Amino acid sequence: MTTKSPSIEWLSDPAVFRVNRLDAHSDHRYYRTVEAAKASAPMDMRQSLNGSWKFHYALNAQARPAAFYEESFACDGWSDIQVPGHIQLQGFGSPQYVNTMYPWDGLEDVRPPHIPEHNPVGSYVKTFDLPATMTDWPVYISFQGVESAFYVWLNGAFVGYSEDSFTPAEFDLSPYVRPGANKLAVEVYQRSTGSWLEDQDFWRFSGIFREVYLYTVPKLHVWDLSVRGELDDKYAQGTVKVGLRLGSGGQKSIGGTGPKSAARFELLDAEGRTVAAGLHDVIGSELDIALEAGPVQLWSAEQPYLYKLAISIIGEQGELIEAIVQQVGFRRFEMIDKVMCLNGKRIVFKGVNRHEFNCRTGRAIGEADMLRDIAIMKQNNINAVRTSHYPNQTLWYELCDEYGLYVIDEMNLESHGSWQKMGAVEPSWNVPGNLPEWEPIVMDRAISMLERDKNHPSIIIWSCGNEAYAGEVILNVSNYFRLADPSRLVHYEGVFHNRAYNDTSDMESRMYAKPADIEAYLNESPEKPYISCEYMHAMGNSVGGMHKYTELENKYPMYQGGFIWDFIDQSLMKKNRFGQEYLAYGGDFDDRPTDYSFCGNGIVYADREVTPKMQEVKFLYQDYKLFPNREGVKIVNESLFAGTEHLSLVYRLLLGGREIYRGRTDADVPAQSEAFVPLTLPEGNLAPGEYAIETCLVLKQGTPWASAGHEIAFGQEVFRIESSAEPTVPSGTLRVVEGDVNIGVNGDGWAVLFSKQAKSLVSLRYGGREMIAVPPAPLFWRATTDNDKGYSLGYEAGVWYAASLARNCTGIELRQEEHAATVVFAYEFRTCPGVKVEIAYTVYADGSVRVRTDYTGAAGLPELPILAVSFKTSADYEHTNWYAMGPEENYADRKHGARLGMFERRVKELPSRYLVPQESGNRTGVRRVTLSNPQGLGMTIDASLNPVECNISPYTAFELEHAAHAWELPDAHYTVVTVAGCQMGVGGDDSWGAPVHPEYRIPSNGNLSFAFTLKPHAK
Repeated sequence: MTTKSPSIEWLSDPAVFRVNRLDAHSDHRYYRTVEAAKASAPMDMRQSLNGSWKFHYALNAQARPAAFYEESFACDGWSDIQVPGHIQLQGFGSPQYVNTMYPWDGLEDVRPPHIPEHNPVGSYVKTFDLPATMTDWPVYISFQGVESAFYVWLNGAFVGYSEDSFTPAEFDLSPYVRPGANKLAVEVYQRSTGSWLEDQDFWRFSGIFREVYLYTVPKLHVWDLSVRGELDDKYAQGTVKVGLRLGSGGQKSIGGTGPKSAARFELLDAEGRTVAAGLHDVIGSELDIALEAGPVQLWSAEQPYLYKLAISIIGEQGELIEAIVQQVGFRRFEMIDKVMCLNGKRIVFKGVNRHEFNCRTGRAIGEADMLRDIAIMKQNNINAVRTSHYPNQTLWYELCDEYGLYVIDEMNLESHGSWQKMGAVEPSWNVPGNLPEWEPIVMDRAISMLERDKNHPSIIIWSCGNEAYAGEVILNVSNYFRLADPSRLVHYEGVFHNRAYNDTSDMESRMYAKPADIEAYLNESPEKPYISCEYMHAMGNSVGGMHKYTELENKYPMYQGGFIWDFIDQSLMKKNRFGQEYLAYGGDFDDRPTDYSFCGNGIVYADREVTPKMQEVKFLYQDYKLFPNREGVKIVNESLFAGTEHLSLVYRLLLGGREIYRGRTDADVPAQSEAFVPLTLPEGNLAPGEYAIETCLVLKQGTPWASAGHEIAFGQEVFRIESSAEPTVPSGTLRVVEGDVNIGVNGDGWAVLFSKQAKSLVSLRYGGREMIAVPPAPLFWRATTDNDKGYSLGYEAGVWYAASLARNCTGIELRQEEHAATVVFAYEFRTCPGVKVEIAYTVYADGSVRVRTDYTGAAGLPELPILAVSFKTSADYEHTNWYAMGPEENYADRKHGARLGMFERRVKELPSRYLVPQESGNRTGVRRVTLSNPQGLGMTIDASLNPVECNISPYTAFELEHAAHAWELPDAHYTVVTVAGCQMGVGGDDSWGAPVHPEYRIPSNGNLSFAFTLKPHAK
């Protein structure tokens, strides 16, 4: 569409989404010289307009300065704003976080295609001097990302209009640009018809949030380039299919090329050697050729080998007009016998969903952010990423090509709030559905993505968007993808809700299906392979039970993995009223409506530090499985293409968590094979104790994403050498004093005091140092996690909260032996009738105290969140040293990635930094943990023979329960020690109703016991 009369009515007209916008094209780079092209130098025909712009903010269209684009309109007194950047993160308006509902829900009664009256407008002005290199040349402008609709003027003349926040919008400035100073004016609206299609689970921003630049082209320019590395049926011989679409500089559409020209092609391998070459005359405006490359190295995420295709456009006098270098990866992605295969091998996606996000700049992210994300993914065995739920910046795909990640490229479409309301499917006014008036705007988004991104080998699947229900419009999009690009498959999950449109997706894709549901599908002789486009909802303390999904990989060939939701927390840096920075979530900006902390689902914190959940993800996503024993280690290489030649096998023998032997060797295990590698361990009889054989594969040499020695995979075997000696009871004298109120047990340098009045142990003194600040008590409650809240643990099991706060002591008993004394406290609980707990403290002559807890359950009560004993000691005991499963937090259903060993942390480092304070920092398999003060003095908790779970924190479960942000927690006055016989798992199938799997829950009607010993510790 071409017009010179811009109208504000376009904002609510689905038929108007581009005016004077250039057609979408490939994102290839072009240069004036071959040398610059081969060196991937900055493009010399491009001029950035990033930086400071003049800016005016208005709450709606009526309040905007409508004539601001006119050359006579003075903007000198306006504010400044940075481009790229979001308006709401630079002091104008406020960010708003919502998930499925539209951000105006409950505020304005509108239905598509109408838009709300509250529609903030950002008026941008940039004055630029036309670069000398563009004088007498055509001049274009590229906006790489503007949310959500915008108008453009240059020197007072209307240039164009565009919607679609996440693909480039380009315009021809040639008729309006002039030498010297030029006034560029851009009017950005937050709401448009496009907003009905951009209801993603994210913060609602607006503005010019990706880069803006001017560019020019030579007199004969490759406007669009198609490059595809193809393979023969043996996946050995390569062919490069190349398509050029040429035109004269300054033309708005592609026409004839005019004078005779030619195109020279040269294919170079990674070492710069010429593999194939050819020279072809250009007849007309298009050229399609096939370049035979012979035997080639294949591209995969494991081995991302890239060739370079150098293209030179030659004029009729033999002069170089334009040089292009395009990366080429030879790979074939296809369906073979209902299984998705890469280069002939069944692929398993070990993936994540990823938003573009930075905690300070929102979706305006830079290269450093992307490189950090790539490194984290590669370091943690993540091999695939879904661009949820919009096309990313071009650089992201280039990095995925180079570093090796499989990409599902997802178009900018989500209309969640138009068909799903609080979980109920109700598509009465769903868009786009079967509405023909919405097809052009939706199809435009598909075309813009495919045409820009088509040359990236990392992209193996096109996605029709996310959570927009189903219908003819999306089905037509999928058919467009198949017709335009048969080399890739097509994905769409929404057909799960309406099987009439099942052909939209080439694979069965579901969100948050339980493992049993997946197995049911796979056992019914399905026609399509299965992937979980979203699974393991990683909100807060989550990712429990992930192994139940990854165990399906080797059980069902048609199960082909999934994508965790999601990669990074979407939380924004903010200051509280005391000037403290914290990571904020929905509602913290007074944004309403909001979905509060539902934006915190990442396995990476918003500041790009890895969460403890990644420990489990890394292990379960290993391509290399290691199974050690005392003779050696079985290595199962599940990689599709990579052997182990780039890895070293490092192995250690640990005794009591301490390394007593280390070795290193090579292992030759080709892809898709296994081998047993003998290990050289110390000869002779081993001393009694607990041993661990730890084996790991590490990088021999550094890579762009990790240094040499980085651990790729590990496996551990634990065994015990029993002692023939009988266990002994500490001997010596102790003195028992039974008073009217207290029972004292004293010895050499230590004293223990029990109170009949407080009904617990109240004092434990070692060397005059008091270890008990608040007495031990039974604990049945943990600070609810996000997943706990999602399935109403507080409502279902709140009786255990009350039982943890108050109890009735029904008996106190003192028993004395020759070298020990035992005090037993018996408790009952009004909120949990029939439940009985006894805590027996046995004091030995060396001052150690064995604490045994016996729980007698009762029928008719909800399951236990935790069975523990908790007490407080001074915050001076700020350092911990563990012999346990670690090093990161782990739980009954999230401990596959943990290993038995020694590690240490400060107490303040043990709670995890989840957006909402909740249960965190637990360790399973705790044999021993020591608390010490700066002088190295303190106390050891020992459970060597029957390990327990343990949580040491500055906060009680109840302080965590009642804090909405970390800054609401009290200063650290105590170190809180919680020793548990068992704690329920954390779950993670979803965060809105899925319970923890049954085997990781604690029935309340059984009998349970656990014990540990408190001992003095001196450095």
